[in-house]
Amino acid sequence: MTATTTVFATDRAAPVTLSTSGTTTADVIAVARHDARVELAPEARERVSRVRAHIDALAASDTPVYGISTGFGALANTPIPPQKRTRLQKSLIRSHAAGAGPAVEREVVRALMFLRAKTLASGRTGIRPQTLQTLLDVLNAGITPVVHEFGSLGCSGDLAPLAHCALVLMGEGRATGPEGVERPVPELLAEAGIAPVTLTEKEGLALINGTDGMLGQLILALADLRELFTVADITAALSVEGLLGTDRVFVPELHEPLRPHPGQVDAAANMLAVLADSPIVASHRHGDDRVQDAYSLRCAPQVAGAARDTAAHATQVADRELAAAIDNPVVLDDGTISSNGNFHGAPVAYVLDFLAIPVADLASMAERRTDRMLDPARSHGLPPFLAEDPGTDSGLMIAQYTQAGLVSELKRLAVPASVDSIPSSAMQEDHVSMGWHAARKLRQGVGNLRRVLAVELLTATRAIALRSPLQPGPAGAAVLADVTARIGTPGPDRFLAPDIADLDDYLASGQLVRTVEAVVGPLH
Repeated sequence: MTATTTVFATDRAAPVTLSTSGTTTADVIAVARHDARVELAPEARERVSRVRAHIDALAASDTPVYGISTGFGALANTPIPPQKRTRLQKSLIRSHAAGAGPAVEREVVRALMFLRAKTLASGRTGIRPQTLQTLLDVLNAGITPVVHEFGSLGCSGDLAPLAHCALVLMGEGRATGPEGVERPVPELLAEAGIAPVTLTEKEGLALINGTDGMLGQLILALADLRELFTVADITAALSVEGLLGTDRVFVPELHEPLRPHPGQVDAAANMLAVLADSPIVASHRHGDDRVQDAYSLRCAPQVAGAARDTAAHATQVADRELAAAIDNPVVLDDGTISSNGNFHGAPVAYVLDFLAIPVADLASMAERRTDRMLDPARSHGLPPFLAEDPGTDSGLMIAQYTQAGLVSELKRLAVPASVDSIPSSAMQEDHVSMGWHAARKLRQGVGNLRRVLAVELLTATRAIALRSPLQPGPAGAAVLADVTARIGTPGPDRFLAPDIADLDDYLASGQLVRTVEAVVGPLH
């Protein structure tokens, strides 16, 4: 599966400090997308050292402890003598780095490495301070392990993806340097002044037993979707202008007092702001014989609002997971080493699947507005397919085909991954979350939604331009100026794919929202 992401600036952000109290979604974004440097707080280093001393004492005892002096998974009851424990850790990482398929995106790998470091810094895993520091050094050097598309079942955490990262700490595996070019791992480490680690008791499990991959992708997707939900309000409002729709259904008295879903209230307010002072809208406010606009126009805040509220629930889950310290076994406050099931990815997997539904539905509604603008029977005076010379020119006919194909794919991606479970590890791990797969398909869905909205933007701005001499409102005029500067004015048929790609980049950059907010003020 090929995943996509929003384009962000690459300037380094302010340093992020890892403490025993955890981290924030803003920190994850800063490290994953903006190469923020990560530092370890002194109190976190002290706690990690103190807990490690306890692990060393257990390793020297005769009592078998899972992850310290036993095998793993279905081999948990197999004792491992001290002279084989270094080999045990190497074998664990090497055998678990069994991914396949294309490499996942750099920002995903950086997010999962940072989130694993966050848990290690909690002092709950028993890792040595020098091993944690090596992980941070690799992250700060811009070295990115090659992590593959397939390998994680989301339980016991994202084992294979994290194992590929841990392998690089050992001086093995595959990685790219800061410039994005793959080079031998020993060469990359030496160039950065990083000595490979020799893992000791408990460290192998500590490095790979977490939900960091799926959580990182959830956090990245939520950041993109917050922007895209506002984009969807803007493109919907522009479609209302293009289709000579009314703005009266977006007034606040129809929303918060009557149906107080927070997302709906915000979406309606955004659309009303974008349509403010629109001569196109005012031109048919009186004497129009249409009683109501179609659902894809009139109900846009209800759909976009429900998507926002779904994201709000997912954000709450992400925040809880950020506060977690996931490992197995885990070190409790009294020093007890306890096996547990916190690595199961169900809480994250469910919301990753949940978000895929409104992503698909929001795109589906946008496509219906596009189709309406291209159909002369429903567009209220626009030429067929917004073509300059209908018949000779096809206009935006096939752009809508592309949009429809993307929507169809989004519907397929909305089928949940978390309802599936394929037992593994000789039935020891007999129920798994498939949260990694839910994350991968959501990332693809986010990119597809943005492309659908880019086609709606292309269509709506062309429809508005064709309404001349009627003019859009100030917000619509500003957007139309942006779009015209990028792809030119409507005219005879031309190569459309570059226009769609250009507007996709425009949305991904955040410029559409900035342009509108410069006119109407902050949007929700």
